[in-house]
Amino acid sequence: MFIRMIKKTQKGFISFINLLADIFVPIIPAIVAAGLFMALHNVLVAPHLFMSASLVTAYPQFKGFAAFINVLANAPFAFLPVLIGFSATKRFGGNPYLGAAMGMMMVSPALVSGYDVSTAVANHSLEYWHILGMPVAQAGYQGSVIPMLAVAWLLSVIEKQCHKRLPEALDYTFAPLITILLTGLLTFVIVGPVMRDVSDGLTNGLLWLYQTSGAFGTGVLGLFYAPLVITGLHQSFPAIETQLIANVKQTGGSFIFPIASVSNIAQGASALAVFFLTKDKKQRGLASSASMSALLGITEPAMFGINLKLKFPFIASMIGSAVASVYLGLTHVLAVSLGSNSVLGFISIATNAIPAFLISCVIAFVVSFSLTYVYGRRQEVSDLLRQDDVEAGEAVVAH
Repeated sequence: MFIRMIKKTQKGFISFINLLADIFVPIIPAIVAAGLFMALHNVLVAPHLFMSASLVTAYPQFKGFAAFINVLANAPFAFLPVLIGFSATKRFGGNPYLGAAMGMMMVSPALVSGYDVSTAVANHSLEYWHILGMPVAQAGYQGSVIPMLAVAWLLSVIEKQCHKRLPEALDYTFAPLITILLTGLLTFVIVGPVMRDVSDGLTNGLLWLYQTSGAFGTGVLGLFYAPLVITGLHQSFPAIETQLIANVKQTGGSFIFPIASVSNIAQGASALAVFFLTKDKKQRGLASSASMSALLGITEPAMFGINLKLKFPFIASMIGSAVASVYLGLTHVLAVSLGSNSVLGFISIATNAIPAFLISCVIAFVVSFSLTYVYGRRQEVSDLLRQDDVEAGEAVVAH
């Protein structure tokens, strides 16, 4: 019975991870585009990057362009609930346009910006509606993730109940009205404030863990990031990273993105080492293409086609990733946007931390490549790969 409970828990957890992936994968392109715009804006306004002064200070003609890019960068994060509302409501089986509309209401300009709520509370300047004798804070949810997920689920449940209970003649007109009204009341009275506290607690908890464990914590995550990719648990990270980056003024950025980048580079380096170890033309071709793919952020060919087959390259890449991640922790490298988890990820890194990020990439590559190559010299790599392919083929035939 205990084993059955464990299996049920594992199945539920995997389903939850898949749910998050279904919600966030469609909106990642918009977040990535905004993140790259943010990185470009940082390049334009950051001092001591190309010279002592920033580019906009040295060349004032770029100020208007920098301001324009800043608008493009901030809009998707400020209106993030609209994107999540559409995607999450669609995934929960509701009308995605009602979800988007609810997201718009949560970031209405008539509300105090979600970024300024804590300041307004401290200054006693936050205004309230008085609904049925209850004070309801006029607080927005700009940049929020968890509150919008909860609201999207609630909206979907209410909408389904409306469709079930209302006569067909009234359904089209009154189902959206009742859905938005009930969801709106529950959002601003209960769900929003509670989920805001949960969201703030999660963010503060992650920051505390990062700030407390420091290089040890980043090293552990770097060591196990590749196994997490195998299990698919890394699919939950975009939700966490989005929360960290959306509150970049408080958090400084995401510590997960740099770790993911060096882990992918480590996988590519180990696969490239196998290219120099094997004499089999087919395997050399696979290793070369897979390693280049991993260095650019796509690790599956290297991980499943080469490193896991031989085992020792995968372990070497885990070690290389861990060492590089320790360096990331020591130098406090953070990403201010999402992008390619690869050597190209420097575009998403805070400008003052780009040199440290590039050094960590070199560390991940050198350690992983060296360990794989040195250990692999003792092995008959080509024979091991052929033996693995034969065993896999026999297993398929037997099955």
